[in-house]
Order: sequence, then structure tokens, then C-alpha cells
Amino acid sequence: MIQVIKATGELEPFSEEKVRQSILRAGIPKGLENEVIEHIKSKLYENIPTSEIYNQITDYLGESTSPYSKAKYGLKQSLMSLGPTGFPFEDFIAKVLHEQGYETQVRQYLMGKCVKHEIDVIAQKENEKVMIEVKFHNRFGTRTDVQDALYTKARFDDVKEKDNFSQAWLVTNTKATSDAIAYCNCVGMKILSWSYPQDASLRSMIEKSKLLLITSLSSLTLPQKQDLLDNHIILCKDIFNNPSCLNNLNLSAEERKNVLAETEFVYKN
Repeated sequence: MIQVIKATGELEPFSEEKVRQSILRAGIPKGLENEVIEHIKSKLYENIPTSEIYNQITDYLGESTSPYSKAKYGLKQSLMSLGPTGFPFEDFIAKVLHEQGYETQVRQYLMGKCVKHEIDVIAQKENEKVMIEVKFHNRFGTRTDVQDALYTKARFDDVKEKDNFSQAWLVTNTKATSDAIAYCNCVGMKILSWSYPQDASLRSMIEKSKLLLITSLSSLTLPQKQDLLDNHIILCKDIFNNPSCLNNLNLSAEERKNVLAETEFVYKN
């Protein structure tokens, strides 16, 4: 059995089923599914990094009969690409929650019982008012740990009474350690990571809502993506609903056409 190296440095057996599930979750056209699997199997070698498997898949999709599928597959990478600061990820979390009926504010300064705090995201719906600590990491294998959970709980305890918060959440774009999850569950704090909770993880929320990021688009350069992020254009949906947001990028007519075509495919499929 071929072994693969995970981002954490750990070894695990190659799983065709894991690759197939990742393809299915991304909504890759059915006809491409088996083609991608066979391509990956032909490229395997002992101790191949999972990052190389990912690159092999995206490269293959980019050259396939459905090249825009590449953007849909790279969800985790598109989140990582929101860096280096955590601000775009905070904006993204606010937009995800807004789609779920919450009113949201980002980066608000509140005076607690003891000191002033900058709250990453505040979300309100009916009688629920949530203080959200957002932990962004732009390196695969980095995990949110119990120190982050302890820090979030301490901040919540300082501001909850004065600002009538009902709950604290810790949200991260990577995985959380078992201690972080155990602590949050013990003190009644919600933790939302890339893969936890199993049926309501950050990955599940994004896939169900189809709120895909502009960082997934291959028709835009890195500087162009950064320009959009600096102007709070985070989602493919933002470009689809307001194409004029591309005006500052000085795109040629052909480049603009390609961006809009890829955006429409990613947003509608």
C-alpha cells in the first residue's frame, strides 16, 4: 500500500475513496471523476505529499474538457490564499453567517469589564448575540489549539455581561486540536473548524451555501485578487452580481470575458 505524507508530516495509506469523496464534494462533472482517479493512480509513488496529489488533480482539471472545475476543487487552498492577514477571512465568515440570517459586524472595539477588546465578528439573530474569535492560518498542517480556546473564553467572560453576548464561537480555517475541541465543549463554547463538527463544519457550510472565494479563480492574477480583497470583494457571487467591481483591474475585453465566464460557472454549478 502506497503511503502519503500529510501536511502535518504524518504518514497514512493512500485512499482512493478519500480522493473520490473530495472530487464529489467539489461538484466535479461525473464524466471526469474516474479520469481524475486514474490519472492520480498513475502518478503515485511511495511517500508522495498530499500537496502534490492536490496539485496533480488541479492541473489535470485545468487541462480537461471542464477547466473551470479546477476552481471548485481547491476550496481549502482558496481559504489559505486569503492571507497573509486574517481580515479577508473575517469578512468571509461574516458573509457566510449573513447568508444564514445573521446580522454581522466585523472588527468592533468593545470595552469589557476590565479592558478593551477588538472583536473579530459579532453576529446577531433574534435573541442570539455571538462573539466570534476568528483564527486564520495560511500554512497547511497548522492547527488551532487549546490556547486559542482559552484566550477566546477569557475575552468572552470580560465582555459578555456588558454587551449581552449569549455565546462565544471559535472559528478557524484549519483543523483544531482534540484539546481545543474538548475545552470548548466543556465550557459551552462553539468551535467551528475545517472539519469539525462533522456534519456542520466550515467546509460543509461553504459547500452547502456555494459561497466560493475569488481566490479560487485561475483567470485572475494574484495582484488582481489582492486588489479585489482590499476592496472587500471576497466571493465569486460578488463578481457575478456586480461585474463593475472588475473595472479597476484594467482587464482586456478577453480577460474580462474569461473572468466572468469562470465566475458564472463556479457560482451556478
